Amino acid sequence: MISEKTVVAVDGGNSKTDVIIATGAGTVLGRARGPASSPHLIGVPDAIGLLGRLIAQAKEHAGLHPAAVFDRAEVYLAGADLPTEVRILTEAVTAAGWADHNRVDNDTFALMRAGTDAERAIAVVCGAGINCVGRDAGGRTARFPALGMITGDWGGGHHLASLALWHAARGEDGRGLATRLTEAVIDHFRVATVEDLGIAVHLGEVDAARIAELTPVLFTAASDGDEVARRIVAKQAAEVLSLARVAAERLGMRHEPLALVLGGGVLAAQHPLLHQAILEGVPTALPCAEVVVSAQAPVVGAALAGLDALGATADAKSVLRTAG
Repeated sequence: MISEKTVVAVDGGNSKTDVIIATGAGTVLGRARGPASSPHLIGVPDAIGLLGRLIAQAKEHAGLHPAAVFDRAEVYLAGADLPTEVRILTEAVTAAGWADHNRVDNDTFALMRAGTDAERAIAVVCGAGINCVGRDAGGRTARFPALGMITGDWGGGHHLASLALWHAARGEDGRGLATRLTEAVIDHFRVATVEDLGIAVHLGEVDAARIAELTPVLFTAASDGDEVARRIVAKQAAEVLSLARVAAERLGMRHEPLALVLGGGVLAAQHPLLHQAILEGVPTALPCAEVVVSAQAPVVGAALAGLDALGATADAKSVLRTAG
């Protein structure tokens, strides 16, 4: 039996899933990590099944009984984008019976809470994909469908990698500008030509998932001065700023003091060209914003949201941040 209030916090992304069990005093009791749990990738039933297994692992790590029920479950998932998706996932989490009270939302909100205590905030995540959410002082939120190209999205690690390959191929055969990306792709995959790589991917001889390996190759080429790569990086910076500006405008707080929280693998790496371009663009996009690159994992933000709901003290939240 659990003798004090507890929270189970979940951050489920497109590449991994983190679970934390914490007390209302901020003490972390257990953890677990597993593969991607986005329902867009594996479906709702499999996502709930995976989360259930990871929560069971975290309970075991915490020394809790397998049937222990938490006071709150804070579940933030990539793929919880549309109101109907949030509703369906909330119903599934509630039916799983992990906690007495449940909150399910998009994982970008977990990043926001991990990065700031500010009431007014915008969070942009750029990892495998890209997304943005905003929140004003009254609790109103702004968000995007974030369904990829069909809803106007641009960027994220996988998109950047595919662009690196696209430009490398066109630079090689003359349809596009000559670029260092051509040789960089050839060197990375140890092939004779970029065309050979494309054919190998088409025939299944090279796993198409490996194209994602080209994201750091793109940033290296940009840092080395390649104009094609630099243009891609500049466009990614512009997209981050555009998302943040529009979210702030929807909430009527573009010219208000707020925190702009950046996270996800692409932004957390603070690649000099990308990060500097974002910093230089912030005064125009969000004149009163303070930029924060979240130093804590989004799952900590999910747990902090749980402590907020439990009315935990500032000291308890500090304990959680330190442990997280």
